[in-house]
Amino acid sequence: MTATIDYVRGDATAPRGKGVKVIAHVCNDLGGWGKGFVLALSRRWPEPEAAFRRWHRERAANDFGLGAVQVVQVERWVHVANMVGQRGIRTSRSQGVPVRYEAIDAALARLAPRALALGASVHMPRIGCGLAGGRWELVEPLVVARLTSAGVPVTVYDHD
Repeated sequence: MTATIDYVRGDATAPRGKGVKVIAHVCNDLGGWGKGFVLALSRRWPEPEAAFRRWHRERAANDFGLGAVQVVQVERWVHVANMVGQRGIRTSRSQGVPVRYEAIDAALARLAPRALALGASVHMPRIGCGLAGGRWELVEPLVVARLTSAGVPVTVYDHD
């Protein structure tokens, strides 16, 4: 029942294939949405950003925080998974990187049953490896452990 990771060149906001697709990406825990992959998402659909900002604003009454996932439907067959996997943002003064592998792991673990329930494949850039500063060789095993080993097919997009 194990699925695989397909690596392709292209745009993760234009997921390939048939059926229901979930575009997964990593967000920060500050409620910020303004750099990186989220800009490409916002150019296509306003809903993920609006939902994320509302989720953060109302965080005292919901599950917002590291490791949490919010799935937002943007088209009949396409959903976006806002996964909180980054503590803060990188600034000129920051030490270390904002990526939190344990939070990405927790978010992927929460995403798997949602994707299976939707009968969806998951599509993503190399999550946590852009502005969050993570390393794919540490993220990829989490994707395998949480998604593909649960039977969720994954496509990873490397932008041209």
